[in-house]
Amino acid sequence: MFARLLSIGLAVLLGAATAVAQTRPAPAPPVASLIDINSASRDDLMNLEGIGEVRADAIIRARPFKAKTELVERRLIPEALYDKIADKVIARPPPGATPTPTTRPPAGQPRRT
Repeated sequence: MFARLLSIGLAVLLGAATAVAQTRPAPAPPVASLIDINSASRDDLMNLEGIGEVRADAIIRARPFKAKTELVERRLIPEALYDKIADKVIARPPPGATPTPTTRPPAGQPRRT
C-alpha cells in the first residue's frame, strides 16, 4: 500500500515538474549570438524571421541605430515583427562613436569641463 502511494506521489510530482518546465520562458540568448543591427551583413539580417531582402537593405541604409527600438520608430519594420525578433538583435554603437552621457548635471548647475 505504501509503495503504491509513493509511486502515485512521484507521478504527480513529475507531472507537475514537467508542466512548470514547459511554461517557463526560453532563456535569453547569449550576447555573442545576438545580431548587431549596426554591423550585421545583409545575409545575417535576412536570417531573422520576417526580414527579407527589402527590409535588410532598408536597415543597412538607415544605420547607425542608437537602440534596436528605432527599427519600429523609424518604421523600418512593424511592431508585431519587432516583438518576434527583439530578443535576437542588439544595437551596439558603431566603432569610433562618441558615447552619450548617461547622467546629466542637475538643472542650474554648471557643467564640469
